[in-house]
Amino acid sequence: MTNDLKSLLLGGLAAVGAALAFAAPAAENWENHCAKCHGADGKGQTKAGRKLQVKDYTSAAEQAKFTDAEAIRATTEGIKDQAGKERMKGYGDELAPKEIEELVAHVRKFKS
Repeated sequence: MTNDLKSLLLGGLAAVGAALAFAAPAAENWENHCAKCHGADGKGQTKAGRKLQVKDYTSAAEQAKFTDAEAIRATTEGIKDQAGKERMKGYGDELAPKEIEELVAHVRKFKS
């Protein structure tokens, strides 16, 4: 293996390691990006949550209405109403795919 290739591989590994080191825990991402509407407890009983009529994620029945894949897509791309107006911002540009998966797992822990 040439020194250039070794340097390239090590640089790539360092970049991946740095990205992982900066990934925030799901609870922190929830607080920073989701709690304003969905509430710290996932019930959606915030001023913004009531206005947008967000779902109560502590309800197993509500959680049964969507798959993890649907939640990942909604978190990544955002949600628009039938008129095309944004109801929820997408976080695909701000959060790594792994962070979004962890957020969905965090939501699943709210159900009773």
